[in-house]
Amino acid sequence: MAVGYRQKEVIMFHFFVEKDQIDEESGILTITGSDVNHIRQVLRMKAGEEIRVSNREDKDYHCELVCVENDRVEAKILGVMENTELPVKIYLFQGLPKSDKMELIIQKAVELGVYEIIPVATRRAVVKLEGKKEASKVARWNAISESAAKQSKRLLVPRVTNVMSLKEAFQYASGFDKNLIPYENARGIEGTREEFSAIVPGMQVGIFVGPEGGFDEEEVRLAMDSHVKPVTLGKRILRTETAGMFVLSVLGFQLEGK
Repeated sequence: MAVGYRQKEVIMFHFFVEKDQIDEESGILTITGSDVNHIRQVLRMKAGEEIRVSNREDKDYHCELVCVENDRVEAKILGVMENTELPVKIYLFQGLPKSDKMELIIQKAVELGVYEIIPVATRRAVVKLEGKKEASKVARWNAISESAAKQSKRLLVPRVTNVMSLKEAFQYASGFDKNLIPYENARGIEGTREEFSAIVPGMQVGIFVGPEGGFDEEEVRLAMDSHVKPVTLGKRILRTETAGMFVLSVLGFQLEGK
């Protein structure tokens, strides 16, 4: 296999496997689980057709189907495809929004290159999740993340964690290289530009976004005490489902290809 391999521009269906499903020596990988039925019954794919398969970590393979059976699909690796991941790991700490906004946020954040999404319970969050309700929501959110990762040709599926309190979230991010919290009362946009410009490949970056109504002043003070820097996103007030996308878009444009 040739590292840096580039496939001609054709649309290929995208799947994920674990590393132990890949036999590098033989050049064969095996797909199991629900994707088998999707390949056989929904897409009706046959041996000889081409697909894209990611190992959820660091490689994306161009493959040709060689065997489509009831319980498994085998594919021959033709080459290693171009890396589609951003050179930084961006963690989106999202205050729980109302209704189904979280699903939209997850879908778009994954498309824009987020590394992990952490739902956060804050004082102004209307939604309260616990027990079976939380487990059901988190499972659905991770399914949405996987679907978005397939659509956007990600090498990995960004994880959506269980809901954290704000204090737990700050502790989780304490070892990151930079943590930022969009806040309407932060200093001017030049300060934001300085913070964004200081983000370079290899960093871990946390972005904290409040729910509808934003963070209260005590939460912002707690953020600052936890070395999370307030930044402004401009003169306009952005909705909770927009703020994180704004930051991811700016950082993606700044860092893409570095």
